[in-house]
Amino acid sequence: MWPIIMGLLRSNAVLITLPIACVVGAIGYNLESLLSDKYTPYSKSIQENRAERLASENTLDNAAIVEKLRLNENVLERNLSPSLQKKVNA
Repeated sequence: MWPIIMGLLRSNAVLITLPIACVVGAIGYNLESLLSDKYTPYSKSIQENRAERLASENTLDNAAIVEKLRLNENVLERNLSPSLQKKVNA
């Protein structure tokens, strides 16, 4: 008797497993919706935050006033080893 049942199950595996998978999936989906909180709070995007920050800065009030970028030191002298630095006290 078991070999006949197993033969039928083997030949009709797709027809048997698809409804079982649908029932298990529907039960799992409904349990998840009951047990979990699907609410995700809204947060502004990075572009929106940047646009608000730029709009609130005082530099946009008068676009004619632009500070020049001035370096107090040479770019190549920033990461010098101590033996190559200029000695101020010597």
